[in-house]
Amino acid sequence: MKLAIMQPYFFPYLGYFQLINCVDKFVIYDNIEFTKTSWIRRNRILNFDRDRYIVVPLKRASDYSYVCDLEIAETYDYKKMLRIIKGAYERSPYFSDTFQLLKEIIPPENHHLFDYLLCITKRLCAHLEIQTKFIVSSSITINHSLKAQEKVIALCNALKADEYINPIGGKPMYDKSSFANSGIELLFHCMADVTYNQFKDPFIPNLSIIDVMMFNSKEKIKELLNMYKLN
Repeated sequence: MKLAIMQPYFFPYLGYFQLINCVDKFVIYDNIEFTKTSWIRRNRILNFDRDRYIVVPLKRASDYSYVCDLEIAETYDYKKMLRIIKGAYERSPYFSDTFQLLKEIIPPENHHLFDYLLCITKRLCAHLEIQTKFIVSSSITINHSLKAQEKVIALCNALKADEYINPIGGKPMYDKSSFANSGIELLFHCMADVTYNQFKDPFIPNLSIIDVMMFNSKEKIKELLNMYKLN
């Protein structure tokens, strides 16, 4: 069984969905510390010939809060966010269908950040016909005080995974022999240099999946989901 484990992100980039798509089960961390510089509450979209951030404001919390404890601020103006996205992409070839989906999933059902991010990610996967099963990390019976590699191996063992796939950026943090000693093959996901037609050159890479969906048909996105290597 192939497994990947990641933090939740706000409308993450294509590589995140490639990772989900290439495994059988995807563990999404809820009991992990929030990092202000992460992509958990923000991402980038195209804004004319440059990128701009879209951000979910949060209620003030401790610097050591878990993601599951964070709440969306009452000042979150999702209608303004939709207007920003509409202004940026209204002339894109797949705007109509994509924007209709965004109007359905951007309004939050409650103020819990984790629930919001998980719901968005699941809806996007359903739209892209990604069948991978999601598992919330805190629901798995392990010693959750473990850190880094030890925690990942414990999660793999608990779910009986024999392959663990991690983004290539985490390569310095993991040791293949340690995984092999637990009967797990450690592989690293590396996204290819994906490009597609935006409004004009130069191409701006690694924007939110929103950008990918605005400029590519669902059939083309399925091709892009397979543009990666495992090593």
